[in-house]
Amino acid sequence: MASKIQQLQSQACQASKFAAKHGTAYYKQLLEQNKQYIVEPPTVEKCNELSKQLLYTRLASIPGRYEAFWKELDSVKQMWKNRKELKVEDAGIAALFGLECFAWYCAGEIIGRGFTFTGYYP
Repeated sequence: MASKIQQLQSQACQASKFAAKHGTAYYKQLLEQNKQYIVEPPTVEKCNELSKQLLYTRLASIPGRYEAFWKELDSVKQMWKNRKELKVEDAGIAALFGLECFAWYCAGEIIGRGFTFTGYYP
């Protein structure tokens, strides 16, 4: 047990040395590759302004999303009315979509429980 801990400590030490040595180069490379997304001057005030712009832009997009939702719902209702003409491929895609939604729900529940399958921690 002590040898495992010592081994993990040495690996962590090596990783931190590597990060310290190469971290600034990676940071500079990352900024250089994405310089078209950097707003000048990069100040706190500019960040606050951009975050407000993002929030209100998203709020302004709600009516369009609302309309798209109802159009999609209408198309689903139309497919349900004409379900006799529904192809097996379309039914399979719908079933896979439902299964994926259920899987994401289960994953969220497991994560919310603290990565346990049986229940919440007391």
